[in-house]
Amino acid sequence: MKVAVVGAGSWGTAVAAIVATHADTTLWARSPAVASAIHGRHENPEYLPGVALPPDLRATASLEEACRGAAAVVVAVPSHGFRDVLTAAAPYVGDEVPVVSLAKGVEQGTLRRMTEVVADVLPTHRPDRTGVLTGPNLAREVAAGQPTASVVAMADPDAAVELQQLFMTRTFRVYTNPDVVGCEIAGALKNVIALAAGVAHGLGYGDNTKAALITRGLAELARLGMALGGDPRTFSGLAGLGDLVATCTSEQSRNRMVGVALGQGRPLDEIVAETKMVAEGVKTTGAVLELARVHGVEMPIAEQVGAVLYQGRKPADLVPALMLREAKAELHGMT
Repeated sequence: MKVAVVGAGSWGTAVAAIVATHADTTLWARSPAVASAIHGRHENPEYLPGVALPPDLRATASLEEACRGAAAVVVAVPSHGFRDVLTAAAPYVGDEVPVVSLAKGVEQGTLRRMTEVVADVLPTHRPDRTGVLTGPNLAREVAAGQPTASVVAMADPDAAVELQQLFMTRTFRVYTNPDVVGCEIAGALKNVIALAAGVAHGLGYGDNTKAALITRGLAELARLGMALGGDPRTFSGLAGLGDLVATCTSEQSRNRMVGVALGQGRPLDEIVAETKMVAEGVKTTGAVLELARVHGVEMPIAEQVGAVLYQGRKPADLVPALMLREAKAELHGMT
């Protein structure tokens, strides 16, 4: 069985290393230098320095070489580049081949989830064989073999089980879930909430504040996800609460790191310029807010994050603006 992993960032590389223990795996890197390092030295010095990769893992800068003949295609490209890369790979992806997104974002402009982008780019592809892998999965910890769990969401149950076996190892436990919409929205919105949690940390607020933000952020995540057709149970699981906690609390979280720097008073342009890896929340917040507007969903935390990112609001105003909102019953805010 041949598997293509498209995208050699930290998470794409970590997933490729997992898959290579089960299948003939080729990792596509945009940079020929990165592909050469992975292929020859069994290390990704750009995104996972110091992590030894399986000697059987191959890497290439050719999408055709990676994808032609693959029995599964895993796309590990950030949301803003997802469409262009998949378009280039499209001639080599079969209609029956499961396509799995690792991206946690919403496409700007179109407001499409990544599986919807796949449907656009591959119009004859089986829609029930498009899905996502998501959960509390920090790349370096996964690559180091630290125990964690994840979810593969796909409508075709047979394909989901096959992918479950492909991704699962002794330290990477994988569950199946047919709720593709809920898993995708949870993955995208948790990055927005992580920015808020990072801002709170950067401002010097303690654990009570961050716990409140995470809890109320989960309510926002569930409201939007259910409005789009997601299963309420998804948001209390690994794709929802699990990923939200990891992203909002870990010092390895890119979105949290950006939020911390904002809270410390640094300008966004400067933070983004020196961040090698993509913090999806910076680009996704605007699309998430537009989705919320279209569907009539109240998202006060995301709105405050958007005001800080795009409207010049001071990060110090974020928490007070949330605290001074109209008093409500808690369960009212969960629906």
